[in-house]
Amino acid sequence: MLLTLIITLVIALVVIAVIVNAIQQHKERLATLRRAEFSKLRTILEDTEELLVNSPNVPMSPGMSQMLLRRTALTLKAMVELESSARDIKQRLEETEKRLADTNSDTNSMSDAVALPDNDQQLIGMIKGIKKLRTVLRAEHARGNVDTQMVIQEDKRLEILQLKINVESQIKRGSQARTNNMLGSARQYYEKALTALSNTPHQDDYSTTRKSEVIQTLQDIASELKEGNMRDREKKEEKENKDLDELFAPKRKW
Repeated sequence: MLLTLIITLVIALVVIAVIVNAIQQHKERLATLRRAEFSKLRTILEDTEELLVNSPNVPMSPGMSQMLLRRTALTLKAMVELESSARDIKQRLEETEKRLADTNSDTNSMSDAVALPDNDQQLIGMIKGIKKLRTVLRAEHARGNVDTQMVIQEDKRLEILQLKINVESQIKRGSQARTNNMLGSARQYYEKALTALSNTPHQDDYSTTRKSEVIQTLQDIASELKEGNMRDREKKEEKENKDLDELFAPKRKW
């Protein structure tokens, strides 16, 4: 009888140990998943805040600003659910919701005029920011946070803005190269601008006007290159004639 009781107790202890171990492993898996999810949310938060910080360099409509603030608020809410004791996150959530409420009453129009930075790294950063903004816009639409009409309008606006930055930067470089009499490089820059203008599906007043100006500039550069080649040939012929004259000139007697 005693032996049976001991065996039963041993089996019960083994079962309890197995159950406790399974519960512990389950808790560890949940904690790992929670940490991974929290890390993912933090990355989304940092990317969104970077776009908001960069907004002075990229013309952003009130609708886009609201979308980014909503994305920030939703991300912070999810982080609070995972880490309910994180006071700093709760405070940031309150501040974001206040900012979002303020932007909802802001209906000021905005301009797509943008000043190109002189630094190439800043220019690259601006283009990357626009591309990332378009990616976020489509992602928020897939989550149902943005309506289709806004996606169509904003994505078109950002695509045109990206085109303008590309074209204007190529024209600026071409103009500088032309000023420095680097006509070959200037022609390449203007040809890149022309290709971008010709390939865009948005043929508006800007594209038409700029395309006409770029074509005229390329024609002027072609004329300048032709004139330069003629001058080079004339100088070469003049030098060759001078060499021949010196070769066949009468020898002086000393």
